[in-house]
Order: sequence, then C-alpha cells, then structure tokens
Amino acid sequence: MSQYINDFVPPSCALLALGEPTHREPGFARLRNELFAQLVEAGFRSIALETDRVAAFVVDDYVRAGLGTLDEAMRTGFSHDFGELEANRQLVAWLRAHNEQVPPADRVAFHGFDGAMETMSVPSPRRYLEFARDYLDLDLDLTELVGSDEQWSRTEAVLDPAVSIGDTAQAHQLRAIADDLLSTLFTRAPERITTTSHAEWRRAATYLTTALGLLRYHRQAAQRLEDSDRWSRLSATRDALMAQNLLDIRTEEARRGPTLVFAHNLHLRRNASHMRMGPMDLSWSGAGEIVGSLLGDRYTVALGSLGRSTTIDLGEPAAGTYESALDQRLPTWGLVSSDTVAPADTRTDVTQAQGYFPLDADTVHGADTILHLNTSAAATID
Repeated sequence: MSQYINDFVPPSCALLALGEPTHREPGFARLRNELFAQLVEAGFRSIALETDRVAAFVVDDYVRAGLGTLDEAMRTGFSHDFGELEANRQLVAWLRAHNEQVPPADRVAFHGFDGAMETMSVPSPRRYLEFARDYLDLDLDLTELVGSDEQWSRTEAVLDPAVSIGDTAQAHQLRAIADDLLSTLFTRAPERITTTSHAEWRRAATYLTTALGLLRYHRQAAQRLEDSDRWSRLSATRDALMAQNLLDIRTEEARRGPTLVFAHNLHLRRNASHMRMGPMDLSWSGAGEIVGSLLGDRYTVALGSLGRSTTIDLGEPAAGTYESALDQRLPTWGLVSSDTVAPADTRTDVTQAQGYFPLDADTVHGADTILHLNTSAAATID
C-alpha cells in the first residue's frame, strides 16, 4: 500500500485512469489534484476529465495560454455542472500557476473526453457542424435541416423513441453532411494547416467528432427496443465517443508524456460496465474496456472505493465487505494493488441518491489498483 501513485504506474503506461465511485463525494477530486501533482513531476503532461471535450478548450486556452479568466473558464469550460466543484477550480488554478513557470512545450494540457450530453439530454449538433463549416470556409446553410435546437435537447427526445428526432430524414442527412465535412477536413488538411495551424485543424476535427457522436446518440434514442437494451445501447454509444476522444487525446499528447484520465469508475474499468437504472439492469462496454483492449499494457487503471462519507450520508461499511477490509488496512486513504484485495461481500447499505457504486468482485477484477478513501475527512496527503 502507498500514498504515492507513481508506485503503481508501470513504465509502459501512456494513459492512467483514476476512477471515483460516486461524483458526489468531493474527496476523490481533492486527492486527484494532489496525485496529479506527483504525476506531473514524473513526466505527465496532460489530464482529461469526464466533461465535454469541446467546452474544455476554454479551460485549456486559459491554463496554457492565459486566455480569459479563471471565472470564465469555470463557467463555460465544463459540462455536467462540474465547473461548480471547488476541487476542479483548484485544479484549473494550479495548472495555470504551474504553466506560467515552465516553457510552452512543457505546459500541462487540460482535456475533456466526454460529449456534451447528459444521460437524458443531448444537444443539437448545430454549433459543432457550423464551427467546422466556418473553419473550412464553406457556403452551407444548415438552418432548415437542423430546425429548432429545442427539439433535439428536450428530455422527451431521449426518453421517448417516438419523439426522438434521431431517425428522421433530416437527421440522416445531417449525419451524411457531418461525415462529408470530416472527409473534406482531411483532404484539405495541408492547405488548412498551412493557413491556420495544427491546433486549429485538430479543434475543427474535434467539433466534427462531437457532432457525429451526438447524431449517433440521437439515432440510438430513436430505436424502439426493450428498455434495458435501449438504455444499454445509449450508454455504449456515449462511451464509444469517450473512447474515441481518449485515443485522439493520446495521439495528440504522445510525444509530450502520459495522460491522467479522471472519471467515474463505470467509464474506466477494464471490463464490462453494469448499472441498475430504476427497474432496468444495464450492461455495456465502457470507454475503459474499449481503450484497454486497444492500448493493452499502455492503459493502467486505479478505481475508487469509499468507506464513509458525511457528504453523501454513507455510514460505516458492514464487517465482511470490501470497504470494511480496506478500512482496516488504510486508516485514512491509500492505494493498493487489486491482486492483494481478498474476496469479500458487496455492501448493501447504499441508496440511489448517494450515487455510490460499491466494490464488488467484478470491479476489483477490472482494476490494476484500488484507491480507497476511508472517510471523506481524510482526503488529503500528509
């Protein structure tokens, strides 16, 4: 066991995944910040969070180039309300302060790797397609095809296949246009990069990747399937975009150093993800399973576990559970190899409101390392 994450990063690692078992306990994000500082000292030059990749350009522009302000970066550079989290604000402020002291080539980059989507709300592809269109300087009016943005973003468009716009003739045509724009972006890469820059070309490519991901999600939302199958496929569609974004980020960062990716355990584990959603049991290949199958030993996974938390009203774990055993090993918090975690019971004292996914044998098997936080009050490095 250790409180030094470098002890668990093999030389082959290019992408280190650090998972949290709930988004509602801030202790994991506080630990992430301190562990990432260790990793930067060891040569990591980028971090990717579970937030919209396009919005995250605002944060990266701030931390690497000093564009805008911290308040603007937090307000517009995050999705899913993650810009309101104090630990994320501390991370962004630390990145800016660090980058001011090092040469441009060594500055630490900030990435998002999610789409601009909530589980039940997915935006219109308009702004993403129009950004790429404008970058390519094309005369293409999308107004009539896209129509009202609200018809895409409303909750009913995801909840009810009959209301979804994803299987309409307009949506199919927009997907074809997005694909054509991406092809054009590549065919015109020499000219566009010369005229603008590699960074601006990559940004346009990211907008198109996001547009296609959103259109695929809307298309899946329109499928009339049994509920569990439908929602499993929606989860898989989102995670496929996450995986593609992580692979693109690694291509961009390959020469500069490894990347830390921080997200919910469900998105990062090496094996299939499972979730209970109301009466439904969902199962799908998450981003971690996809990326792990492609990167092999270049992908390393540390998944989070929690003993107690006053923030989410999670009490002491029952004897015989994974969390109880880890509490005994780790008085505050620490990292342990997953192969040293003995079989145990899965705790049953959690509620949906807490958003906590307890450790079980499958989760342990999907990790190389377990990051266990005994209690939220202990989420700091001594």
